[in-house]
Formats: sequence, C-alpha cells, structure tokens
Amino acid sequence: MSAKRDYYEILGINKTANADEIKKAYRKLALRYHPDRVASEKKKEAEEEFKEVSEAYAVLSDEKKRALYDQYGHAGIDQKYSAEDIFRGADFSSIFGGADLESVFGNIFGDFGFDIFGASSRGRTSGRGRDLQLQLDISLEEAAFGATKSITVPRYESCAVCAGSGAKPGTKRKTCSQCKGQGQILVSGGFFRMSQTCPKCRGEGTIITSFCPECNGQGRVKKKRSLEVKIPAGVETGSHLRLKGEGEQGRSVKGDLYIIINVSGHDKFVRQGNDIICEVAISMPKAVLGAEIEVPTLDGRVSMKIPPGTQPGKIFRLRGKGVVDLHSYAKGDQLVKIQVEIPVSLNSEQKKLMEEFARITGEDAASGTSFTEKIKKAFK
Repeated sequence: MSAKRDYYEILGINKTANADEIKKAYRKLALRYHPDRVASEKKKEAEEEFKEVSEAYAVLSDEKKRALYDQYGHAGIDQKYSAEDIFRGADFSSIFGGADLESVFGNIFGDFGFDIFGASSRGRTSGRGRDLQLQLDISLEEAAFGATKSITVPRYESCAVCAGSGAKPGTKRKTCSQCKGQGQILVSGGFFRMSQTCPKCRGEGTIITSFCPECNGQGRVKKKRSLEVKIPAGVETGSHLRLKGEGEQGRSVKGDLYIIINVSGHDKFVRQGNDIICEVAISMPKAVLGAEIEVPTLDGRVSMKIPPGTQPGKIFRLRGKGVVDLHSYAKGDQLVKIQVEIPVSLNSEQKKLMEEFARITGEDAASGTSFTEKIKKAFK
C-alpha cells in the first residue's frame, strides 16, 4: 500500500492557511474531480482523487483533528479515528450551497459502509459497519493441509452500556424536531426544491439529549476481539478469506473481515502451483550403483528408489505428495531433484580405488572422454 500524501500538499495550501482558504481550496478541487465532470474512462481515477481531497478537507477543517495531524502526522489521525470518524462533523454541504454533492458522496463513499452526510439519497443511512482487512502468516504445511489459527482483531463493537443507542442509560433518543423524524428536509433554491440531509440530526431522524458516558454517543467502542479462523487446505499467498459479520459494528449491522493469506518460505520445499519441489543430495556410489533412499515430504519421510546411473539434476515424481487444489480437491505431486555429492577429500585407500577405477575404464586426463561418460560405459 502506498504512503499517504500530506494533507496540505493535497489541497495545495500552506500550513498557516485559515478556514476560508481551506474551504476555498477544497471546493476548487472537489469540483475538478466531480465524477460527473470527467470522461467515463477517467471516472474511477477521479473518484479516488475526490476521496483524497475530501479526507484532507475533513481533517484540516476540524480544529482538533488538524492539531493532532500537525503534531503527529497521519499516525495521530489513524490511531484515534476510524474512516467514519474522520468525516464525522465536517461541513461539506455548505461549501456547495446545498445538497449538490450529496448523491455523489453517497455513491463514492458507499463502499466504506457509511454516509458522510448522515443519510443516503433514499433517506436514512444503511448503518453498515466498516469492512476490515488483516494479513495472516501461515506455514507451507498449514497451507497444504489446512489449519485453525487464533487471531486478534482491533475493531469497533456495539457499546455494552447503552446497547449501541449512544444514549445515556435511562434515557432515549428523541424524534428530531427539525425534520420530524424523516432524516431530510426540503430546501428551496429559485425554481427548485431539493431534499437535503437534516443538519440537526444528520439524517438519523432522532437526536440524543444525554450521551452515553462510555461511548460518548457513538454507540460503539474499540476493543480487541480474539477469533478462531479455519484455513482451508490449498490456500496460497494472496488468497482471501471472508468472515461475514466480523468487521466493525455499524448502526445496524456489522461489516465483514477479510483475511489475506501470506505463506511463509520453507527451508526444504518450494511450492509451484500445487506441486512441491525439493532437492535431495546422494553420494556418488548411490548414483552409480542405485539405492533406496528416504525423501522428506510435507507429511513425513518416504522411501524412493534411485536407479543405477542416476545423473545430477535428474527429477523424480512422487504422485499425490503435493498440495490439494483449493477448488477441485485434486492433489499435486512432489518433484525430487537429485544432487550428486562429489567427495572433496579422499583417504589413501579411497584414492587408490578411484585410480584403479579410472585405469579400468581407460580414464586419461588427456582424453576427450569425460569421466561421467566412462562410468556410463562401464555399467552398460
């Protein structure tokens, strides 16, 4: 993920800019990246730019958030505020003289599970919590056979004190006197009458007169929750697991949690698709004469026959010793690459035997025939 840009740089203003300068800079950029003002092929790019300038404005137009950002940078904002909290309280509608961008904001920010105006174009907010994403490191064996892993997820959950209402226990939310519980009001502008999010209740239709002391009226608090995650056999780096309803708490429903799998490297095996590759070193006599050796696999050691005259780099296949396919459940194979160990030092007896072998096979340093070729001829 790329690093966030500086908020002042995004809006093109100095750090000493006042509220009017911030508002003016944001209005100019928001209109430039308005999705209805760009060509269809540039709409996606414009939406990303629109999100970026809107986030910068939401922080810098708020005195508390701006002070926190000036002191600690993005880390200070990210640690204290969720995505929804960053936009809460920011005055967007007055910049454009009404509800001009409300539908645009609703479409662009809908994937975050909240509406920065407090209501959708249909009225009340959907109240869906934010989706979360977490990377989980697992071993190659866990990827091959599946596993159950324990994880800790920091997230917003429904406040237990007020049961998610945001109101102080013993009190209730009251119907908004301005919109009469509708969440929207009608505003007139010349020949037009438009529906706009109620500024008093921010589209909720109700207001809190006494805030819950635990969540300060938010209806949720941040907690660390331990979860058990079942990893299916066959996953690989980049696989996504979706845990429905394990994201953050919204007004009505929770978002989802997405687990991104990262399979750690292995000291013996390399995965290639559903196949497993490993290298096994054998002695020169075993390569020449043949032998039965033990080979490591993901589920233990197995015996494998080495035929006489096996060459360095020869690959043998162990059927069904690979990784199960995540979709078809068919298993891959294990490919065993043979490496022949050449002695680096010989004692006098071993040297004598090798010299005798060379003599028998007609090995001559001046000869163009390789020693390996002579060995092949000797065993034909």
